[in-house]
Formats: sequence, C-alpha cells, structure tokens
Amino acid sequence: MKLYKSDKVRFIIGLITIFIIYSCYHIFIAEHKNTALIPRKLRHVITLLVTVAVYFVGTFHLGKLKVTWMASLWHIVHISGLCIITAIGLFDWLFLEGKTILGLSRFARTIQELLISPILYVAMGLLNRTLNNKAK
Repeated sequence: MKLYKSDKVRFIIGLITIFIIYSCYHIFIAEHKNTALIPRKLRHVITLLVTVAVYFVGTFHLGKLKVTWMASLWHIVHISGLCIITAIGLFDWLFLEGKTILGLSRFARTIQELLISPILYVAMGLLNRTLNNKAK
C-alpha cells in the first residue's frame, strides 16, 4: 500500500511540514522579542533539534527520488552543516563561556538558516523534476 498517491503529493506535504517548522522556529525562537530570556545553551539545543527535524522531514519526503545522487546530496549538505554548527556550538560552550564572537555566531546562524529554509528543499525538488523531464 502506498502512503502517497503521487510523488507530487509527497513533495508538497514535505514542503508544508518544513515550512511549518521553519515558521514556528522564527516566530517563537529566532525573532521573538523575549529571546534574551531563553538561556543561550537552551537556544543552541533548540536550534540543533529544529535543524535535525528538517533534515529528517526532507530525508523522508525526498527519499523516493528516482535520481539517487540527489538524496546523497541532501545528506551531505545537511550532515556537513550539522557538523559545522555543532562544532561551533561546542566551541562556544566549552571555550567562550558566555562571551560571543559576533562573526562566528553570524556564520553559524547563516548555515543553520540554509539548512532549515524551505528553499533548499524546493531546489532539490525542482532539480529532480528537471532531471526527470530531460530523461524522458
């Protein structure tokens, strides 16, 4: 029994799910006026969990692509980004102890934004659609 009637429905459900996660993160964490009330380490953990959630949603919904190297690309981009932001977070926790390096913080936020943004998911879907149309 198929869970979805078509790959298009599967893709749209994944897109909506990622959009909801992305929106909730920005509304309640990143852009909230009382962000300073949330401890920095808790914000780091929430950011990591949101990024991992988007990774798993994308993996599940892009998992049935006919072009298998695209799923590998999704994994490579996300795992590399997660390793980078985890390393920066650990460095911040272990060595900076409350002091922040603005450039390092912005770099980590930029990578995290790329990973949770629906744009990467849409780009993967459009690339898959283009490659499938050219193969026919």
